[in-house]
Amino acid sequence: MTPVLIACSHGTSSLEGRAAIAGVVSRVRDMLPGVLVEEAFVDVQQPEIDAVVAGVPAGAASVVVPLLLSTGFHTRVDIARAVAAAPGPCVATPALGPHDLLAGLLAERLRAAGLGAGGAQPGAEAVVLAAAGSSDPAAEVDVAAMAELLAAHLGMPVSVGFAAGAGIRIGAAVAAARSAGARRVFAASYVLAPGHFAGVIAGAGADVVTDPLAPDDAVAAVVVERYRAALR
Repeated sequence: MTPVLIACSHGTSSLEGRAAIAGVVSRVRDMLPGVLVEEAFVDVQQPEIDAVVAGVPAGAASVVVPLLLSTGFHTRVDIARAVAAAPGPCVATPALGPHDLLAGLLAERLRAAGLGAGGAQPGAEAVVLAAAGSSDPAAEVDVAAMAELLAAHLGMPVSVGFAAGAGIRIGAAVAAARSAGARRVFAASYVLAPGHFAGVIAGAGADVVTDPLAPDDAVAAVVVERYRAALR
């Protein structure tokens, strides 16, 4: 039997956010015909990841793909605990980021929002990669790697700001970019879906804020890639 794909996201009380994540899962199902794709959550929503892993059909293997952008508490603790207690063969893949497909999507969103339009002088525009943040230092490392990928796509520096956890806050990163001479600051929303952190990013003072990543097909493509890599 083909291993079950368990797409595990954080969970949100935002109906718009729930729809965005459900859209990613639906697209993954389209991309993997014949694979059972289950949805699971670590908080707020049901079913919880432990219950979904425990309920995999007898004799079937499963692959948990975190619908999370960085390593953190939920990957190291919640998902790891569920995988360790699985009744059958079960593995968890890395988080979705950092990944070049996501960097390409962010670059596309920024250009569509006007970055680089009108021949702006060097230094007149700045980009802040705006992430949710985590208390886990590994998350900060992942986001820094993502900023490097995005900078390579854009051909310009990208700074980082966090809505919570360790590291510089998004508002402070925006202010620093202006102090360095930028007349227009873009916040590249490095969150999957509308919800609390997307709201924090929107209110952090950037001149332009891009939309959350989901349910773009690029996100689903990364989920599929993670699943297939686990099978290999």
